[in-house]
Amino acid sequence: MRDISTQHQQIYQTLREQLISGRFAPGTNVSTRGISKTMGVGVMPVRGAITRLSGERALEVQRNGRICVPELTRSRFEELMQARQQLEPLCAMRALPCMTAEKIAEMEACDRRMNESYDTGDVDAYMRENYQFHFTLYRAGGSEVLVPLLESVWMQFGPFMRSVFSMDEKSDIVDKHQMTLEAIRRNDADALGLAIQADIMDAVHLLKQTLGDKTEAAETPTLQD
Repeated sequence: MRDISTQHQQIYQTLREQLISGRFAPGTNVSTRGISKTMGVGVMPVRGAITRLSGERALEVQRNGRICVPELTRSRFEELMQARQQLEPLCAMRALPCMTAEKIAEMEACDRRMNESYDTGDVDAYMRENYQFHFTLYRAGGSEVLVPLLESVWMQFGPFMRSVFSMDEKSDIVDKHQMTLEAIRRNDADALGLAIQADIMDAVHLLKQTLGDKTEAAETPTLQD
C-alpha cells in the first residue's frame, strides 16, 4: 500500500511540474498506459495521479473517456491571467525582504539560460527556466497559502504559455526579468510589483494573438513522459 501511495505521489508531482513549466501543449492527449510504460510504474498509481490532476482542473476528462490538457479558450485564459495579476505581484513583494544574494544569483542564472534556450529554440528549457525564475522569487517568502495557490494557477496556465514560444514576434519578456532583478537589488517593492505586472502583460499580449489565430489545426500529441 505504501509503495502504491509513494508512486502515486511521485507521478503526480512529476506531471504537475511538467504542466506548470509548460511541458505539454493545450489539447495534449494523456495516455495512462504511455505514462505507466515511460515511468516504469503500474497503471493504478498513474490513474490516481491523473484523477487528482483532473480534480484540480489541470487535466480534463471528456464524455468519451478521453483525457487531455484543456484547450486554450479566451474565457479560461482571461480568468487565469486575472489570477496571475492578483497573486504574483503580492507573492513577489511579500518575498522581497527574504531575498538573498544566493537567490538573486539563481534567478540571474535562470534568466541567462532562458536567453540561451530561446536562441536555440529549446522550448522545454525555456519554459522550465521561466518557471524557475518566477518561483525562486515567490517561494523565498515562505508562503504556505499564496504560493500553492499560484502553483495551481500556473499548472493550468503553463500549457497555454507554451504556445507563445513558436510565434514569429519576439517577446521582451527577458527585459521584464531584468526589471525584476533590478528592483530586487534596490529592495524596491513598488518597482518589483510593477515589473511582475509588466511581465504578465507581455504574456497577455502574445496569448491574445494566439487566441485570435485559429487557422491551423495542429495534430494532437500524446502525453507519455
